[in-house]
Formats: sequence, structure tokens, C-alpha cells
Amino acid sequence: MMLLTVTALNWLADDSTPTPDPTFNPDTVTPGTIGFVITLLVAIAAVVLIIDMVRRIRRVNLRAQAKEKIDAEEAAAAAAAISGPKGKKNR
Repeated sequence: MMLLTVTALNWLADDSTPTPDPTFNPDTVTPGTIGFVITLLVAIAAVVLIIDMVRRIRRVNLRAQAKEKIDAEEAAAAAAAISGPKGKKNR
């Protein structure tokens, strides 16, 4: 067990730097056409999701406003029914 721990610690403490391939030029690396297409698809998906979210939020807000208006009309009708005609209370 101790040998395994020492081996693992030596492996983690290894500071040697690998030598890069001499034919590899990091300045000429690009994502290419596939990377561009994937990035474009992700951007389009994000825009579609944002538009859908805004539409759903707007719908929820309109439903809440309509419910408040209906509740206010019902409360006014109930108050009018209780007070009777010309603001006098029914007995």
C-alpha cells in the first residue's frame, strides 16, 4: 500500500515538460469548418430558445393581467349586488 502511495505521489509530482512535435505550429491551428458550423448551430439554438422564453414570459404576464381584471370586475359586481341600486343596502 505504501509503495502504491509513493508511486502515485511521484507521478503527480512529475514536472517534466513534454517536447512538442516539431511539425506542429500552434499559430496555424484553427477550428475549421466543423468548428464554425457547430458554433453557428449553438448560436442559432440560443437565439431560438431566448425568443421562445420571451414569448412564454409575455404569455404568463398577459394571463396574470387578465385574471386580475376579471377578479376586479367580479369584486365590483359582488359589491354592487350587496349594496343594491343607487348605493342603498338591501334588507
